[in-house]
Amino acid sequence: MNVIPAFMTALRRNQHSNRNFRLLFQVLILLLVLIVSFSFIFYYLMKAEGQDFCLLTSFYWVLVTMTTLGYGDITFSSLSGQVFSLIVLITGIVLIFIVLPFTFIESIYASWVEANRELKAPRKLSRFFSGHVIITSVGPVAFALIRRLESYNYSYVLLVPDYDQALPLSERGMNVMVGDLDNPDTYRQAQIGIASMVAATGDDPTVNVNVIMTVKRLAPKVPVVALCHSRTSRRILKIAGSEHTLDLSIQLGDSLARLAYPGEERAQVAATFGTLAIAEARVRGTDLVDQTVGQTSLQKELGISIVGSWRKGEFIVFQPGMRISRRSILVLAGKPEQVEAFNRRYPDTETIAKPVVIIGGGRVGQAAARRLDSKGIDYRIIEREPTTGSPSEKTVIGDASRDEVLVNAGINDASTVLITTHNDNVNIYLTLLLRHLNPEMMIISRSMRERNLANLYRAGADYVMSHASMGAKEIFNLLKRGNIEMLAEGLDVFSLPVPPKLVGKRLADAQIRKRTGCIVVAVKALHGVEINPDPREPLPDTGSLVLIATVENEARFLRQFPPRKF
Repeated sequence: MNVIPAFMTALRRNQHSNRNFRLLFQVLILLLVLIVSFSFIFYYLMKAEGQDFCLLTSFYWVLVTMTTLGYGDITFSSLSGQVFSLIVLITGIVLIFIVLPFTFIESIYASWVEANRELKAPRKLSRFFSGHVIITSVGPVAFALIRRLESYNYSYVLLVPDYDQALPLSERGMNVMVGDLDNPDTYRQAQIGIASMVAATGDDPTVNVNVIMTVKRLAPKVPVVALCHSRTSRRILKIAGSEHTLDLSIQLGDSLARLAYPGEERAQVAATFGTLAIAEARVRGTDLVDQTVGQTSLQKELGISIVGSWRKGEFIVFQPGMRISRRSILVLAGKPEQVEAFNRRYPDTETIAKPVVIIGGGRVGQAAARRLDSKGIDYRIIEREPTTGSPSEKTVIGDASRDEVLVNAGINDASTVLITTHNDNVNIYLTLLLRHLNPEMMIISRSMRERNLANLYRAGADYVMSHASMGAKEIFNLLKRGNIEMLAEGLDVFSLPVPPKLVGKRLADAQIRKRTGCIVVAVKALHGVEINPDPREPLPDTGSLVLIATVENEARFLRQFPPRKF
């Protein structure tokens, strides 16, 4: 029933609808006057023909004729009566079938539609909102951030400039609000004074600068995080007042390059939580290959635990009978000194003598090239068009889907290929092509949208990274409400306070892994971090859990064990 007051509000506010409402009332009065007038004319014309009908019958005949029902039970025999019948018929067609519906739609129905739109995508945020995140642009980063915020029961509002864009998002369950990004009233209606953060997730730096300056004028203490795409835009965004600027292209390029060549140490620490280190280790070239997890002596001799294995987008949870393949990446948990002991036992003696092929010479490709160059790794960039930023001796100009271009770039000898174009369709196509050409080559691809991850892995990619997931993770961590690191696309290690439902429970009784698929690798309490916690010990009220999970399992955990309200 909330639509009734919204309908009345929309009716009062919309001057155009008010004018049409008055016109509708006038049309109805005109129609009533004509019906009464035609009824009297019918009565006297029939009397002139010698037929006597009462006024009720006259009214019946006028309605039947004007609505084109035309039963034919009462007819005129004179020419004047027939002409009158035509006038009544045409008048009914014009008023009842043309004028009346049009004015009804323009007044009543239009206001009703407006009221429904206002309910789904209001222009003012409810006063019950507080501590929320205001997201200013629609896009992959915004959608990934919204999914993460919803998983943690964190309130947000997505600002959208018009209803045509807002309504489909509202129907998908997103909390949207209609308003112009450069209008201070939009942020006042979005309760900017009590917001936790503003996320300027748009691709246009000029729009983001305007958003930042508008927000800072209204609420100087509300932090703003903004996306940028160049050093110049980063500098201007900071001058405008942004506390945090994220250049996702640079971060993504560095991440792709690290996957291609992680460094001289076999186990690379991906995240730390106090004295706990989560590391990723390639096993190619070690005696761990073809062993089962149960056959390894890592836990007994080094004290380091194998949490699982990550390969081709699939995270396999630790099982004693799980066999380690040469292309597996082990996810390890232990203290930093235990990770160092692992690296001393399994030194990485492999060197990359062959160049890494980078497809795409944009900002992501150039960032990856700089990272590889700093490590002394040779590379070749395939770029469709010449660019001033690419070293000419390391750039191959042409279409990467053509065999001769790939051959000129050294694809036959390459051990690793980075696909960095911003078109997911192209990336999937190239991944499938390259996997067909070289089944043993490592393929690392960029993804623009999370929904294309599965197809990239199916096409043959070994690893995929998306700037949407990376951006959402960075922004969420800046809220200081969680500590999340992305081990690989779709696999997170995160820390959060012990959920209320788990306080005082033993891990053995909670069955977290069985119910959610998440692995508890450590419990942080006042006395420190307990790695591989005793499943018989109750979980503390003031402690935190460190878990590893896929995105799906993380969401399942948060549904079954809702975190504390932020």
